[in-house]
Amino acid sequence: MIVFRYLSRELLITLSAVSAVLLVIIMSGRFIKYLAQAAQGLLDPGVLLLIMAFRLPGFLQLILPLGLFLGILLAYGRLYLDSEMTVLAATGMSQRRLVAYSMAPAALVAALVGWLSLGLAPQGIAEVDRILNQQDSLTEFDTLMPGRFQTLRDGSRVTYTRELTDDRRELSGVFISETTTGSRAKERGVSVLVAESGRQEIQPDGSRYLILENGYRYDGKPGQADYRMIQYDTYGVLLPRPEVSLELSEREALPTAELFGSGDRRLQSELHWRLSLPVLVFIVTLLAVPLAKVNPRQGRFLKLLPAILLYMAYLALLIAARGALDKGRIPMALGLWWVHGLFLAIGLLMLFWEPLRLKLKQRRAGEVSRG
Repeated sequence: MIVFRYLSRELLITLSAVSAVLLVIIMSGRFIKYLAQAAQGLLDPGVLLLIMAFRLPGFLQLILPLGLFLGILLAYGRLYLDSEMTVLAATGMSQRRLVAYSMAPAALVAALVGWLSLGLAPQGIAEVDRILNQQDSLTEFDTLMPGRFQTLRDGSRVTYTRELTDDRRELSGVFISETTTGSRAKERGVSVLVAESGRQEIQPDGSRYLILENGYRYDGKPGQADYRMIQYDTYGVLLPRPEVSLELSEREALPTAELFGSGDRRLQSELHWRLSLPVLVFIVTLLAVPLAKVNPRQGRFLKLLPAILLYMAYLALLIAARGALDKGRIPMALGLWWVHGLFLAIGLLMLFWEPLRLKLKQRRAGEVSRG
């Protein structure tokens, strides 16, 4: 029991450290992407942290199996280098017993991954969808930041305001530049609006206008001197709604209970994927324990690269099988389980290969001695 607690503690500590690093890397990349959309006025900066929080379960359900896999490789690899595994082997610790001990922490991780994939992750994506639906009702005026030139997604419009009230109703020092295109590409022109102040006005049909006061409009083509200038007291500008896209799937937001018994192939494929993630945890544990065995002279990182490539092949094959399942190329009864069965066989082969090889070697030596 002391050995079990020691191995579990080493494994869980390494798992936590590796998973934390992976989570920071992945969330940093996603946050930069969302921050770029907020800078373009496609998202309200105030919802960025909410979106990241609701996406966290979806990130963790994929990070934890990889963290466990790397945690076993690093933790047990250190024990082999420090000859602690040699001492444990001398007391009767076999590879099979080590796998059995490792399955207990793996069961905790699998339970957590199952909770995330079957419950929290779909709820989080549903909340993100709700936030995005609220963002769809926003306009360029709602996401405008004072003192910053804001470019729309297609780059055809740039907006600037010097000051903006806290209630976002009044602004001053307005500049709007919009590129216009005629029937031919060479007819591309530029329209510039400047105004002392402006306000937002909502029409009965829900459309919103930015009402500018005391300003000028300049129309012309770059490179030509025939610009037209119009002075106005009041001018209305239609505010377009930003198109927000975070590459979310509608089926990913459905509760797991709605997927059971569904006749839709894509929904059944989603159910198979969610159920596969906890199974993935146990199989990568079986794969990692034999791969963690290293010779102290070889170093702890000798098998790390082949092990990562094996894990990537496992995950890539699961993703490819999921796509084939969506398109009907794989029978639904087979699902993704054949991928798990394949790597389960690989793990069992690696686990029993060394004892089997030793038995064959001893048998051959016995036959030679009798001969």
